[in-house]
Amino acid sequence: MHDVIIIGAGPAGLQAALTLGRMRRTTALIDSGQYRNEHVRHMHNVLAADGTPPTEFRATARRQLAAYPTVTVHDDTVETVRAADAGYEAVFADGSTLRARVVLLATGMLDELPPVPGLDGLWGRRAFNCPFCDGHEFVGRRVGLLGADARIEHLAQLLSPIAAELVVFTDGGLDTGIRSRLLDANVTVHSEPVTAVSETDDGVRVDAGAAVDVAALFLTPRTTRQRAPFAAQLGLRMLPNGAIEIDDVGRTSHAGVFAAGDIAQSATAGGMPSVISAAASGQRAASFITMQLTAGDGQ
Repeated sequence: MHDVIIIGAGPAGLQAALTLGRMRRTTALIDSGQYRNEHVRHMHNVLAADGTPPTEFRATARRQLAAYPTVTVHDDTVETVRAADAGYEAVFADGSTLRARVVLLATGMLDELPPVPGLDGLWGRRAFNCPFCDGHEFVGRRVGLLGADARIEHLAQLLSPIAAELVVFTDGGLDTGIRSRLLDANVTVHSEPVTAVSETDDGVRVDAGAAVDVAALFLTPRTTRQRAPFAAQLGLRMLPNGAIEIDDVGRTSHAGVFAAGDIAQSATAGGMPSVISAAASGQRAASFITMQLTAGDGQ
C-alpha cells in the first residue's frame, strides 16, 4: 500500500511526485508516455526552461526524481481506477495492480482539432492554440488564425502586438459584428472554406479559395476532453467544459481523489493551460495530500 498513486507524468504529475518524495511519502508515478504537448518541439514561457524541448524537460525531471527513494516510476498504462480497501487501486492491462491511500489524477486533456486535412500533422509545430506559449517566435511576420467565433477575435487581439499582419480564415462563416471589428483592426478576413493546410519551407500554406502563406496558424480546438477514463470510472463531479471539478487544493468530489494540471479546474476560477500552472497545481495538491496523510497518521 503506497501513500499516493499519481497517474500522469507531465508537469503536474512530475512536480507532485517531487513534492511527495521530498516529504518521504511512498509514491508510485505512472507514466503512460502520452502527453498533451507531445508534438511540441520547444516549451516557452517557462522560467529557466524557455525553449527547452518537452522531452528534455521530462527526462531531467525523471533523473531528479531518482534521488528520492520513496518515489517509484512505472512506465505503464493504467486501464482502471477503483476504490479498494480504504484507498484506491490502479489496474494495468496485464491485470496487475497498485494500491494507495490517495490517488492523484494528472493525465491531461486531449485536443480535438477541426477536420481540416493536414492540420493534425502541423499541430504543435506550425499550428498552435496559445499565444503566450508560441506567439513570440513569429514576431514581425504574417500569422494566420483559423476559426469563426469570439475566441478568434480574442486571439487576434492577443497576437496583434506580435504579428506584422493577421489573416483570419473563417472556414465559411463569421458573425458580422466580429467581422466588422476585425476589419476595423486591419485584420484580413478570408471567408472561403479551408480545404487543406500544409507545411512550407518557412511556414504554412492555407488553401481557402486561394493559397495563402503564413508563418504559423493559431486556432482554438473545437473541444478538449479527458485523455483518460478515470474521472468517469470514479464518478467524479465534472464542470460543463469537461474538466474535473476541484477545490483550491486539488480535492475532487470524492475523498482521497485529487486532480491536477489541465484536467481540473475549480468552479469559481477558469483555467489557463500551461506548464507553469500545471506544475503549480501539482505542487499544491501534493502539499495538501501530505498534510492530510500526516493528520490521518496522527503524526
